[in-house]
Formats: sequence, C-alpha cells, structure tokens
Amino acid sequence: MFEILEKKNLNPFVTMMKINAPRVAKKAEPGQFIILRTDSEGERIPLTIADYDREKGTVSIIFQIVGATTEKLNHMNVGDFLSDFTGPLGKATETAGLKKVAVVGGGVGCAIAYPVAKKLHEMGVEVHAVVGFRNKELLILEDEFRAASSKLVIMSDDGSVGEKGLVTDALRNLIESGEKYDRVITIGPVIMMKFVCQLTKEYNIPTVASMNPVMIDGTGMCGGCRLTVGGETKFACVDGPEFDGHLIDFDEAIARSAGYKSFERKAHEDTCNLFKGVE
Repeated sequence: MFEILEKKNLNPFVTMMKINAPRVAKKAEPGQFIILRTDSEGERIPLTIADYDREKGTVSIIFQIVGATTEKLNHMNVGDFLSDFTGPLGKATETAGLKKVAVVGGGVGCAIAYPVAKKLHEMGVEVHAVVGFRNKELLILEDEFRAASSKLVIMSDDGSVGEKGLVTDALRNLIESGEKYDRVITIGPVIMMKFVCQLTKEYNIPTVASMNPVMIDGTGMCGGCRLTVGGETKFACVDGPEFDGHLIDFDEAIARSAGYKSFERKAHEDTCNLFKGVE
C-alpha cells in the first residue's frame, strides 16, 4: 500500500500528490511514468513522474481531473493509501551531450515538462522553457519553471498571463531572434506537439515529443498505446514515451485518442454522481 503524504490543488482542475513509494523513487528518472490503482478493483491509469526524492522515498504525481479514476483519486486525501503504484516505467529522457535545450509544455503537460527541465538545469544545460495555458486560472508550476530555466516564456490564449498567443509563436520568436538549440523537447496536448514539431522541422532542430496514448498494462502486452513512428508501429509504454517528433504520425494519434472520449465522459459523470450521493 502506498500512502498519500501530501495533496495540493494547483488549479481548479489539476492536483499534485506526494506518494510514499521508496522503491519507485530509488530508480525514477525524468520522462518515466507510473501506473496506479486507487483500490483493488480500480482501473490502471498511467501518470508521469512529476518529481521524486530518493532520500525521503517519495514520488510526486500531477493529474488533471478528466475521467472516472482521476475523479476518484482526487477524492482521496492525506493518510489514504493507493492500492498499486508501479514503476518507474518507460524510458528516461535522453540528456547526454546537450548544451542548450528548449522545453515546450502545454497545460497539464507542463507537469511532465518540469522534471525534464529541472534535470537538464541541474546538469548545467542552458534551458529555455516555453509554457502555455488557456488562461491565468490554469497556470501551474510557474515558480518551479523559473528555478529550473535560464529563460521562461509564459503564453496564454487570452493574454491573462504572460504573452497572448501560442507556444509556437514564442518558440518561433526565440529561434528567429538567434537562439540555437541542440534539441527541443515538447510535452502537452497532441495537437500542440504536432505544430511544435512542424515548426522545428522548418529549422531542422531535433525534436522529441512525449506521447500519452491510451495505456493499460504498461509492459507492451496489450498494444493499446501503439503509435506509428517513421512508418513503424511503436508502443509508448516500452519504446517511449518520448519519440522523434518529426517521425510521429500525429494525425493517427489524435484520431485514436478521440475514439474513447465519449466513454471517458460517461464514466466521469457516473463517478461524480456516485460521490454526490455519498456526500
């Protein structure tokens, strides 16, 4: 059993939890993920490792409340125990040889981008972070990104925080101002990553995208997280979750993820009604 040691609402829809999981913390690296179950009969969901403390044996997760399990998870509190917390899974972010990197995050994807930026910054890499949100209310991890980067650009759709516009606008401005990056790492909504990768392809900048398709077992057995990368089938859980962004078939990934939205919405509504009945 894995105890919830800390819980914090980062915005009305996103929650951070710190979990007691010493074995996971011992091996965790940025870019990897865990799979958890809230209880013994719950579904398995993947969540990226947002941070870890090897000495204290803790792992932090950040999640957006979008489905039944994240709704259940958000109703748990400090002192409660998760049934399962398996990991670390997936491949860690490749950081060797990098000197200057742009980390581009969008929405709750910034929770995944942050540990990558932090690790690179600790290695002495010059990190430029570009993060985007719909509005000021949804902004998360601003202080953390400032501490983990030498340059931070915040974008919002409505201009209520940072600059008005898209993360691609900010990235293009940085590139055209003369910034030369060894690599761009992008993490966020699939449609955002698609356009980030299209932009960097124009400038021939190596780009990595972190993919989060539907996933069940996390070991490559179910095939639910399959993607087409460079014309070949890959599994995000064991081959990724990070891939060459210039080779990913983003349109296929978008179409596959959309196929489950109605089921997810119905499950979320049923779970919300269940908690309303209890309360």
